[in-house]
Amino acid sequence: MYSIIVVPPPTTEDERNRTQLRLAPGERLTFGRSAHDNDLPITHDGVSRRAGEITAQGAFWILSNLSREQTYVVENPEGAGEHVKVAPGRLDAPIPFEFSRIVLPAAGDLLALEVWAPRHDYLSGSGGLDGATTAPAFSVDRTKRYFAVLAALCEPRLRGTPHAPLPTVDQVAERLRPSWPAASRTAVQWNIDYLAVKLRLKPGPESADTGPRLNGKKESLVSLALRFDLVREDDLVVLAAPSGRVTR
Repeated sequence: MYSIIVVPPPTTEDERNRTQLRLAPGERLTFGRSAHDNDLPITHDGVSRRAGEITAQGAFWILSNLSREQTYVVENPEGAGEHVKVAPGRLDAPIPFEFSRIVLPAAGDLLALEVWAPRHDYLSGSGGLDGATTAPAFSVDRTKRYFAVLAALCEPRLRGTPHAPLPTVDQVAERLRPSWPAASRTAVQWNIDYLAVKLRLKPGPESADTGPRLNGKKESLVSLALRFDLVREDDLVVLAAPSGRVTR
């Protein structure tokens, strides 16, 4: 059973039908500039002759950086900028993301290898200790308008662009208008302020000190929502919900 799928950087001949290399648990794949010494040659002058090695480890994978000078960055495209840095010479760095992008700096270019780890192990069954149910870390109601506002804020980064600029308040209102005809700048801003309090990014009005508004409120909300999976790609369906499905 294959546990890791590696998609090399595209070439001009391979834009539409990109090769996929599959690794079973325990298998290794080396990559670098040398076509003779690597399983995956990357023909770029800025890539080391022996650049790195990917090893499948069952439900996750590890990356070795075999270069002498370049730090590699492994991005989580679904994680609002979440990433792991693998320093030159670092061996067997564990990568926890289900979908990852290894970014190789190469003489002014940034080359990306995509790595999928579709097989993950999860605890099964509902058996557990008796007693009171653990309180949820974050309580969100996916039928409420504030959640639709949060989904609209997260949408650009959930669509696969981890560093995309966040939509403005006016753009969020326009995005929500098909399902919420009365959406306005004021209403969207109210929901953003409400989310900041609900998700404990700032205190409620009864206890808040007077002073400037929270800087980077939208960025903080999106970062929190994506890091803790409060909004997933499947949740974007609320943006196309028929009128009346999403409530205040």
